[in-house]
Amino acid sequence: MSGIVQNNTVRSSGTIAVAAAGLNWDSAVITASTLTAEGGKGYFINTTSNICTITLPSAAEVGDQIVFVDYARTWGTYKIVIDSNGLNYQGDDDTFTVEYNTSGETLDIVYSGASKGWIPQNDDVVVDAPSPPPTQRAMFGFGNTGGGNKVSVTNLINSSGVAAADTTGVGSPRSGLAAAGYGVGLALFGFGNLQGGSLTAISNKVNISGVVQSDTSAVGTAREQLAAANYGVDKAIFGFGATGPMSNVSNLVSNTGVVASNTGGVGSARGDLAAAGYGGDKALFAYGDTGGVKAMTNKVSSSGVVASDTAAVSGAVARSACGGAGYGVGLAIFAYGTTGSFTNVSNKVNFEGVVQSSSTGVGTARTAIAAASYGGNKAIFAYGGYSPNVNTRNLVSNTGVVAADATGAGTARYDLTAAGYSITA
Repeated sequence: MSGIVQNNTVRSSGTIAVAAAGLNWDSAVITASTLTAEGGKGYFINTTSNICTITLPSAAEVGDQIVFVDYARTWGTYKIVIDSNGLNYQGDDDTFTVEYNTSGETLDIVYSGASKGWIPQNDDVVVDAPSPPPTQRAMFGFGNTGGGNKVSVTNLINSSGVAAADTTGVGSPRSGLAAAGYGVGLALFGFGNLQGGSLTAISNKVNISGVVQSDTSAVGTAREQLAAANYGVDKAIFGFGATGPMSNVSNLVSNTGVVASNTGGVGSARGDLAAAGYGGDKALFAYGDTGGVKAMTNKVSSSGVVASDTAAVSGAVARSACGGAGYGVGLAIFAYGTTGSFTNVSNKVNFEGVVQSSSTGVGTARTAIAAASYGGNKAIFAYGGYSPNVNTRNLVSNTGVVAADATGAGTARYDLTAAGYSITA
């Protein structure tokens, strides 16, 4: 053999990766939402339609190199998220969030060893380097303990998903209310059925420390069995519910927690539905009861506009009184409820707000449950009606896996609600 070998990567094992520019480029353009990357390879990542979560090798040798290229110049719309899979990334462990969201960017990383791990040789914008994992807690509150006994106690969920004992209630005891996060790390409980049976539209703010504030005067139509979710990154929406007849009005909540008057109804009027945020800045109302259980959905845009009904996907179990929460990166999940009988099935929601077919149930089948996001990218379902009522909780991983029952804390009850709060970077 004669001549000069150029532009090749020499691995510490002595293997020469013979390829253009020292890498073996994957000829297929990656459009999927996940990619398991290999050392010594280059990838064209097309995020025109979705975020791409990239899992790096769990083992690497010094000098291993991987390159990712923004194929369609869309990372500014749908970013890439790097999972360092047990190895360090720029000296930080894999609990840190690594994401790149600059259109037209090229990410060129090389493995430096156990201490610093993967280091970008070229990532264009250093502000998209690792950031500490977010802290997010959740709060479950209010509800019915049975026999029409309404309570206003709350239970805090820490960023690891552990439930605390009851906190003495603040605000009017009630059930059938809804809650959502707003602003930066704040939350709002609103509406519901008061002790004695009167419907209300009062609300209670939750500060970043998880302290519930006293009642705020009612705005909008008094109702119960409605749902609420975060939208537009820092705002919230309450929608649908029962006023005697069913309703489809909605009430937007500003990023300072101000509840707006009614917005004219869109979609099938119904109660006992659930809602969750998805796609980073949008929301979804789903399921419910119009006189019979349903599996329809209504999307909410990033500006708070509710869309008309979307028919249920094939395989989605129609039900009411389920819970819904966001998890992962822009994903959501709905679970539990009643079809006429208690159920524990779950349905994931993708980044585009499409509900997937039902997954096999996990945990105690029950109804009138509540759910919230916690830990930055996970979810929790807890409490609910089961004869007797329970305080059981089921954690949901950042990949949407529902865990078996965990021992609960606090007063067993149903018809309560929950929201995430205390979100910090």
